[in-house]
Amino acid sequence: MKLRIAIFGGSGYGGSEFLRILLQHPQAEIQFVTANEHAGKSVSEVHKNLFGLTNLKFTKADDELANIKDIDCAFFALPHGQAMEIAPKLPAKVKVIDLSGDFRLSDAEVFAKHYGREHTAMNAQTDFVYGLTETNREAIKTATRVANPGCFATATLLGLAPLVANNLLSCRVIVDAKTGSSGSGAKAAANTHHPQRSNSFYAYKPFTHQHVPEIEQELERFGEWKNELIFMTHSLPVSRGIFASIYCELNKEMTAAEVREMFADFYRGSCFVRFVEGSPDINWVKTTNFCDIGFASRGRQLVVFTAIDNLVKGAAGQAVQNMNLMFGLDETTGVKLIGTNP
Repeated sequence: MKLRIAIFGGSGYGGSEFLRILLQHPQAEIQFVTANEHAGKSVSEVHKNLFGLTNLKFTKADDELANIKDIDCAFFALPHGQAMEIAPKLPAKVKVIDLSGDFRLSDAEVFAKHYGREHTAMNAQTDFVYGLTETNREAIKTATRVANPGCFATATLLGLAPLVANNLLSCRVIVDAKTGSSGSGAKAAANTHHPQRSNSFYAYKPFTHQHVPEIEQELERFGEWKNELIFMTHSLPVSRGIFASIYCELNKEMTAAEVREMFADFYRGSCFVRFVEGSPDINWVKTTNFCDIGFASRGRQLVVFTAIDNLVKGAAGQAVQNMNLMFGLDETTGVKLIGTNP
């Protein structure tokens, strides 16, 4: 039998990507997709790329809670603060994967500081496993609740995990990360609307981005993390993609080839991590679930470059990868997506 899937919040870019991926997943069947403001509309009326591919219609979340007992897996692609109101009400047998920041942080005060709201379901937070697939695969396999990582966190942690695990960092780490306009969501705002961003470049949320505590929390799980993290985010004049330049100083000299070999060993068996010569390019990962990693070194100085699609590996694709693991499927099922050129 196919997995019976529910999507809460299907009208945004994350929900759109869930639909694009899951409609082609050989072991999944979407039972319902909610979007309160579009309730009653056909999915393809809102997401024109799905025209002719589905007869699904959007429904209201409250109307579907009575049907949740018949669901195997529920995805949440809702704004921050909404999943914590709904997810704890679901039966334990319904597996949950949340794309928001509601269940990533273990400290309620840290959550309130970075997300600007009180956490109302911290008693449920301990049920959630952090869903960075390549570093937490075994825990995800047995989880019933998964907090999907943030997009910046995914790009950063995949670039730092092997270095922390091998105790190679000797001083502060500087992460210079850039993202496309789709990372701000489907609804336009004054400083995030694509016409504003398409010919512009600027930094935002210096030192205060909500993914910073998530990154620091997870780095402590990889090994001894006592380094200072300087994390800066920038707006790229593109629609999709995240590119991170991670500046490090190692406690010994290593060539780029030696670093690459160490990373390859750490990610052995992780088919969605690819290693490239020199710098990756966001065009190579666009619409895919891959994270491309490249390196440059000079003595003890190292730069790790990572590139992902913020909506796929940084959101819906990684979530489906986690669903596969939770239900005993090959983790690549339905998400071995081929990108475009260019």
